[in-house]
Amino acid sequence: MKPTEQNRRTFLAQMALLTGTLALPDILMAAVPKSKYKIAVIDLMILKRQKISALPLAKEIGADGLELDMGGLGNRETFDNKLADPKILQEYLEKAKELNLEFCALAMTGFYAQSFATRPTYQKMIQDCLDTAKAMNIKVAFLPLGVQGDLVKNPELRTPIVERLKVAGKMASKAGVVIGIETSLDARGELQLLKEIGSRNVKSYFNFSNAVKNGRDLSEELRILGRKNIIQIHATNEDGVWLQHDPKIDLIKVKQTLDEMGWSGWLVVERSRDAAQPTNVKYNFSANTSYLKSVFQAR
Repeated sequence: MKPTEQNRRTFLAQMALLTGTLALPDILMAAVPKSKYKIAVIDLMILKRQKISALPLAKEIGADGLELDMGGLGNRETFDNKLADPKILQEYLEKAKELNLEFCALAMTGFYAQSFATRPTYQKMIQDCLDTAKAMNIKVAFLPLGVQGDLVKNPELRTPIVERLKVAGKMASKAGVVIGIETSLDARGELQLLKEIGSRNVKSYFNFSNAVKNGRDLSEELRILGRKNIIQIHATNEDGVWLQHDPKIDLIKVKQTLDEMGWSGWLVVERSRDAAQPTNVKYNFSANTSYLKSVFQAR
């Protein structure tokens, strides 16, 4: 065999090997859960709402990322958002890069207590959140409909909420952000609500506790909603015991369900704090983060 022919065949073999290596992560995606699921905590719930010290604490807890809050709402026209200050925002971005942390979502938790259906400046609130998300390259905004927007107890609010979420969806589309809503509805009810809204930029931010406290099967609820309709998951129950001790949540089964659905994304620790030590942040959130990782990121 001539040297040139040998070189050509060697080159082709090397290119084939390189191409195969580059394709390997996609081929093995289903076999490497760590590339599919990431675990985050919430700055508000680790008692660091809009404090940059939430980042090193999240790292110490063992999380892959952080859900940031937009700040309090009260009777203001919009959120008390410190991240609107470019200097503070830049500090967050630099610290996150230093610690190798990601921001998985920007939360409008002020709507847990305030009414999304009736607040006159809701568009300003949504826009402020979207502007901050865009500046920080955050792709998900969390919007809970909360107590005053409970569509089970207040069905008469459905029309104004749907209309406002249609507007919010258009705003989110322009910003390249998806708004994840949390409702009190079951999966079928939430799926119908999403159909009425009719926006690719408004999806379900699924919460384990909503299903569990109402006696619904977690896996069945996830299947009903479907992979394309769930943007992120608050993967904890109400307080009382850690996830690993919670008889109402079978995480192995949940993971199997999500694997079968082909879903991937962020699992965010919200509660599931030990009733004996509810304010011990490291104790509670490290335990839940570690357990979620042991299930969802195990090789």
